[in-house]
Amino acid sequence: MDQDLLLEGNISVKAALLAKVRTVCEVIVDEHKNDKDTRYILAKAYEAGVEVKKVSRDAIGDIAEGKTHGGLIARVSERRYQSLADVINLPNPFLALVEGVEDPFNFGYLCRILYAAGCDGLLVSSRNWSSAAKVVTKSSAGASEYLPIIPIEDFDEALSQLHERQIKIYCAMRENAIEYYDADFKSPVCIAIGGEMRGLSKTVLSHSDQNIYIPYPNDFRNALNAAGAASAIAFECVRQRRHK
Repeated sequence: MDQDLLLEGNISVKAALLAKVRTVCEVIVDEHKNDKDTRYILAKAYEAGVEVKKVSRDAIGDIAEGKTHGGLIARVSERRYQSLADVINLPNPFLALVEGVEDPFNFGYLCRILYAAGCDGLLVSSRNWSSAAKVVTKSSAGASEYLPIIPIEDFDEALSQLHERQIKIYCAMRENAIEYYDADFKSPVCIAIGGEMRGLSKTVLSHSDQNIYIPYPNDFRNALNAAGAASAIAFECVRQRRHK
């Protein structure tokens, strides 16, 4: 283990214990904290053989990086990520690809939305989110721990593999696009969404089977942010698959 990271708050610590994509090395809790959720978390920690330290609230404040820890923190390892092979052979995969989202809060919101919508895997460019693990985990309400995240070194190669598996790629791009209501999300699919500043790269767009856009009922010209677009498109996928 190269380096321990710190997760803070009940939601983040619980997600780390339950999702099992990282090693929880130690749980540190306010000695007077005894609510039902905390008792459950500590039971899971004991069950997993994780060391639990009960200390004063001030001692936790000295260790924590923020002020919203709620009296519970955990030292954890870096996250173990999934591979493309883990998701492309699923019976009817619903995948997402996100580019250009650098803010860890926004990335966390995206993870929360996609996990809630039943996304089977999130493809992202290879970068180290470990330094922002606390923010991502908290802003995603723990969903980033449960959602399969697949770092991609070469999008050209990865998207070619998706096509080989008959996974259709829809890019959120208004040029030569159809309304997202008219896209077919019932079959294996990957929705690609870019950040507000740069959008999707030429490499990703070159693999698009069909560009899609979200129609507005007024003359609003500014694009939704990535999380807003992901929410609309992902839950249209949910709707279609529910009624297929």
